[in-house]
Amino acid sequence: MTRRTPFAARSTRALAVATAALCAAALAGCGSDSDSDTAAASSLPPAPAESALADVCPSDLVVQLQWQPQSDMAGVIGLLGPGYSVDGDAKSVTGPLAFDGMDTGIDITLRAGGPAIGFQSVPSAMYADDSIDLGLVHGDQLIAAAKDQRVVGVTPLLQYNPSILMWDPETHPDQQTIADIGQTDETVVVSKDQIFPQWLVAKGLLKESQLDRSYDGAPARFVGDPSIAQQGFANSEPYTYENETPSWNKPIAYEMVKDAGYDVYASNLSVRADRLDEMTPCLQKLVPMIQQTGKDYVAAPDAINTTIVDWVSQDTSFSPYTEGEAQYSAQMLKDEGVIGTGADGVWGSYDPAKAQSIVADLVPILNDGGADLPTQLPADQLFTTEFISGDVR
Repeated sequence: MTRRTPFAARSTRALAVATAALCAAALAGCGSDSDSDTAAASSLPPAPAESALADVCPSDLVVQLQWQPQSDMAGVIGLLGPGYSVDGDAKSVTGPLAFDGMDTGIDITLRAGGPAIGFQSVPSAMYADDSIDLGLVHGDQLIAAAKDQRVVGVTPLLQYNPSILMWDPETHPDQQTIADIGQTDETVVVSKDQIFPQWLVAKGLLKESQLDRSYDGAPARFVGDPSIAQQGFANSEPYTYENETPSWNKPIAYEMVKDAGYDVYASNLSVRADRLDEMTPCLQKLVPMIQQTGKDYVAAPDAINTTIVDWVSQDTSFSPYTEGEAQYSAQMLKDEGVIGTGADGVWGSYDPAKAQSIVADLVPILNDGGADLPTQLPADQLFTTEFISGDVR
């Protein structure tokens, strides 16, 4: 596809915002045929120079999500200003990119991932479609893509992956950990794109013969056969299975893969390696905004949760996402430090030593699965601290 000129003239919406501001300054009425996005955007005050993005970012910044909108993506969804418009066909939402209640001068488009993009990886989508500027990529998938579809993480929305393996405590009363599952012949249902099951097998915590890679996100398999274990997320399934799954509606037991030793940065805001230089002026301003938005979400999640629930409600292809799940998720992400500071006390930061340890641990395991990655892969080719502001603490 043809790439958009990144920093060309501002969008029609942004131009209308400027026109509206001039009209207001002249205390004169201005007629307009502009859409509701423009009208809403023009009600926002313009951002100061340090937060203005029109001269350094694409006029419509396109971000590919890794799944349907949910609370663990708050760092980018929280940039979506009022007057946004949902496109059910494109599985996306577009609106003014707002920060600290002000209009930065550009739009942001967020595209759902997972089933919305045929379950392809986000790096694959980014390399197939030049209109995507940035993507959310889990750290293991970022490493796996390093040979042919290298992307560079510029800030992690999540300090670690909240993935879990879950089981029925009534059927398996003696199971406490993932390692306990590995001592049985219990089937473990996971999705084909997940890398952590491969790691669990390599570490001797599960057996390859236990894995069933047909998980599709629906609860029917687990409800119908509680003898199995299944993947999930700590900020979702423990709530939805107990409160929003009528055929189950009781607690589940689980262990986070992080607690089994799989400590990988997750939901990394990432840019294609061949576009890093081009996007640098934009990222210098944008990344600190995303760090601050994540911090603000932990302190006061309700506004962003409302946006997420509203977006999901407007697209019937998405799995339902209720206010109750959003509230549960926000509390869990806070309490467990999933959205939180790094070891240096900075929100959305990387520890280079940890990043290198993750790479060194995963490369041989991925290569055993046919990835053909370089045996010596410097982490600074995949994760950069260049744009992270040490002031967001």
